[in-house]
Amino acid sequence: MMMKGWAGLIVVLFALAAIVGYSSVFIVHQNQQALVLRLGEPIRIVTEPGLQFKIPLVDGVVYIDKRILDLENPSQEVIASDQKRLVVDAFARFKISDPLKFYQSLGSVESANSRLTSILNSALRRVLGEATFIQVVRDERELLMSRIREQVNREGSNFGINVVDVRIRRADLPDANSQAVFQRMQTERQREAAEIRAGGNQLAQTIRAKADRDVTVTVAEATSRGEQIRGEGDATRNRIFAEAFEKDREFFGFYRSMQAYEQGLKHGDTRLLLSPDSDFFRYFNDPAGRAPAVTAPR
Repeated sequence: MMMKGWAGLIVVLFALAAIVGYSSVFIVHQNQQALVLRLGEPIRIVTEPGLQFKIPLVDGVVYIDKRILDLENPSQEVIASDQKRLVVDAFARFKISDPLKFYQSLGSVESANSRLTSILNSALRRVLGEATFIQVVRDERELLMSRIREQVNREGSNFGINVVDVRIRRADLPDANSQAVFQRMQTERQREAAEIRAGGNQLAQTIRAKADRDVTVTVAEATSRGEQIRGEGDATRNRIFAEAFEKDREFFGFYRSMQAYEQGLKHGDTRLLLSPDSDFFRYFNDPAGRAPAVTAPR
């Protein structure tokens, strides 16, 4: 009976020793850092991963994330320095650099997200409120994000937080303003297109008028040159005729009469009422073309 009592006591002691031994160790993973609390007061910070020891039932352990955390900021409207309203969608990345300060000031990642959201919104309004719409959207966006990160990091350091990066994902006009800007841009493009089209039509008319003038001048010059050449040809022809007439007047008269017969006596196109002994038919009456003798009336 006594042996059974001692055996039970040993089992209980062994169980208590196992519980105490298990309670005196804790494991810190690579993506964690730990804060050891003794009766609620922090006494030690563990940043290296591995097996660590603590006093059981007296010390407690709070695990804090060691990774880079994301902060998604809801879209908000910001008024730029040129009074343009912008819808800004930004996000930040941060990590907990001082676990003790973080635990004493915020205590949890959820509280950190809430506090950093307010800080980020304030920094966005301050920095973007000093810039113009063009600077935010295009010219100085990288510089503005750097300034916002510096301000958020400066305030976040009071809570043991290091802000790694701040990015503006989107910065646009509100939907109503975007539609108005789009319509104004469309109107300007249509006006520019109309001006270009009008300039093209004017240039086309100028080119067409110049082409018509060049055609008229070319035709006139060609006509003038043709008349000149034709006149020179007629003069040459008349000169040849004159020279031929001077060389053999009788042959030339015969040749001209033959041409007159050919032109005047076309088949089915000519009717002449002439006397057979007229001068026109003198070569019909005499091959030499002599006029018939006139008999004196008795």
